[in-house]
Amino acid sequence: MGMQRTPLLMSRLIERGAALSPDTEVVTATETGTRRQTNRETLRRAHRLAHALDNADIGIGDRVGVFMWNGSRHLETYGALAGMGAVVHNLNVRLPPKDIEYIVNHARSKLIIADADILGLLEPLAGRLPTVEKVVVAVEEGFEDWSTGLPGAIDYEDFIAPWPDRFEWPPLSETAPLGLCYTSGTTGDPKGVEYEHRSQYLHTMAMCVTDAMALSATDTVCGIVPMFHVMGWGMPWATLMLGCKQVLPHRFTNPQRLARLMADEGVTLATGVPTIWQGVMESCKDHPEAYDLSLLSRIVSGGSAVPPSLARWYWEALGVEMIQEWGMTETSPLATFSRRVPRTATPPSDTAPTEYLTEVAKAGQALPGLEVEVFDKDFNPLPHDGQSTGEIMVRGPWVCAEYYRNPQPGNFHGDWLITGDVGKIDRDECLILSDRSKDLVRSGGEWISSVDLENHILALAGVAKACVVAQPHPKWEQRPVALIVVEEGASVGKTQVIAHCLDRFAKWQLPDDVLRVESIPLTSTGKMDKKAVRADLSAAGYLLPDLRTPGSRQCVLSPGAGSA
Repeated sequence: MGMQRTPLLMSRLIERGAALSPDTEVVTATETGTRRQTNRETLRRAHRLAHALDNADIGIGDRVGVFMWNGSRHLETYGALAGMGAVVHNLNVRLPPKDIEYIVNHARSKLIIADADILGLLEPLAGRLPTVEKVVVAVEEGFEDWSTGLPGAIDYEDFIAPWPDRFEWPPLSETAPLGLCYTSGTTGDPKGVEYEHRSQYLHTMAMCVTDAMALSATDTVCGIVPMFHVMGWGMPWATLMLGCKQVLPHRFTNPQRLARLMADEGVTLATGVPTIWQGVMESCKDHPEAYDLSLLSRIVSGGSAVPPSLARWYWEALGVEMIQEWGMTETSPLATFSRRVPRTATPPSDTAPTEYLTEVAKAGQALPGLEVEVFDKDFNPLPHDGQSTGEIMVRGPWVCAEYYRNPQPGNFHGDWLITGDVGKIDRDECLILSDRSKDLVRSGGEWISSVDLENHILALAGVAKACVVAQPHPKWEQRPVALIVVEEGASVGKTQVIAHCLDRFAKWQLPDDVLRVESIPLTSTGKMDKKAVRADLSAAGYLLPDLRTPGSRQCVLSPGAGSA
């Protein structure tokens, strides 16, 4: 006898958590405190929202733009749209208006749900979004007097108020579209990646396994990764499925507020990019008695390489395990996790963290169901010896096969996705990232990893942030330049950085210059914006030291910055 072929639909998962943990809280940060509701209430409100959307002529397959911070109403949109068969079209609130206009029009979204405090970011687009028929406005404390010229505007609570708290979820194909996320468009227009119910169902199951997040219904989860960015790394689906307590920071993501929120709510697991965790670390260092994070057990970080020095501090100061993940919009997004490798690494301890820190610095092993390989320029697979470096490619059931309404054959090779990342795989099947291909420094025919330099520089006492970029050179093609932000009162400069790097790198790999700056620009997802750094250096007329006229000195990027 065969097995039942029940379709893998997200509606089956979002109902589960509320049934098992109906009274567990969803906590949303507000201007003066928090707003709370239960899992049961969240699901009921999602059903009411589905009724309201259905009445507004939103049907199966229609795209609904979601322009919101992480909060309970954003979570409700996930539940409603998944259940009724419409598509969660995440809109990155940090993108410029021209990109938002392109993304909404390219996706042909019919309705937008937006937070009241960021309506001003949509206002310039009034009259330029022809497919949008209605804007539903979610109002938090302090923004009750909102107004807008956007079409068909209505308060979220008024929108859902007339409707019952049970909507009959329609039957769907498991390959029906569920979500639509656009890449950040570093070159050309942003590209859309459409997620299916089946792919996100499998992704949700995989990310919860012990060797990934080890997520449990007993966890209190703080998802700092924006839900508008690749579905918050899938965390909304996983927490809805398990019925975890959720702590959602809304727009309040400054380090002090995050540390206070996590301490007050007893957070056990949190997700965010490394710049977030650097800020929280600095806040804890400045006020060591202010935040009780004793219940925090693990942090999942990604988007850019986790500096080993950062992981070391969290383990030694707080006993918190830092878990590095790697993925991208096209991989739904999670692909690999770096945790302790059972065959070779011992659990971290107060006396022997070195082996653990070696492992966490890697991108890690592929999630069950995915294949990750490195290839040479002729698409020949390279040995998994920890030495052979090539183009990272990935395939599997939650990896996109094409872009939404935008064929890009150059991004795929057969059924492999060409990621644009460069790295190697070791004998334990752990992926080790070298760099983004566009961020590698090509010097004299050899490659220099900006990530390796940055991580090593960050381990130098007094350095708060480090960014390494390539600069043009007439003889060597490119040479690396390091930008550093130093801690208050520190006197770190070029001499100390170069001496520190000599411990690990050959002389030809060392930065040609070290610039002290007040800040390093970030992308809309919190990563260092190396494209902006290179553009700022160029606009400032920056030259490498050996290309300058004798005695010249250049200031770049911010007041008071220059060669350290």
